Amino acid sequence: MDDIMPLMTRATEQTAGLVRAVRQEQLGFPTPCAKFDVKGLINHLEWVAALFESLGNQGERIEQEPYAGDFPERADRTLAAWSRPEAWEGTSPAMGGLPMATLAHMYLVDMVVHGWDLAKATGQEYSPDPEAVSVALHFSGQMAEMGRQRGAFGPAVDVPNHAPPFDRLLGIIGRAPAWTP
Repeated sequence: MDDIMPLMTRATEQTAGLVRAVRQEQLGFPTPCAKFDVKGLINHLEWVAALFESLGNQGERIEQEPYAGDFPERADRTLAAWSRPEAWEGTSPAMGGLPMATLAHMYLVDMVVHGWDLAKATGQEYSPDPEAVSVALHFSGQMAEMGRQRGAFGPAVDVPNHAPPFDRLLGIIGRAPAWTP
């Protein structure tokens, strides 16, 4: 918990700031995440926050609800749930018995990568925390195949081994680092 919780917090706060800066007219813009326009991506982030809040409280897997426009508030509740030491204990029956630490890493990857998705789509500046990128890159490299099987990652995008760590992370999960709207 001690190592990743600060990374989760910084990535969540950064992504929440990006969400707050989205203008109404940008909601229909495309994103690097081909499944979503900006509104759909924010709605996905709302679901991610609500899901991981539930999981951090040892709750059930929940389904995505319609767009509510309240990601920052949901994200605060997620961080509160995971700030409790007991949130990190054991495994999650709701997520197929995955260790709670694995779920925390999944959440971190979502915050880091979807923050980039949102920033690219809306023309905002984005510089993810290098430590969060390093942890997310290592985790995603280990989980890439399972991530693709479960539909969380797209097909890998070829990125040179000497590319910056964030570009390599994007490639592993199926994003083209040079994406433009």
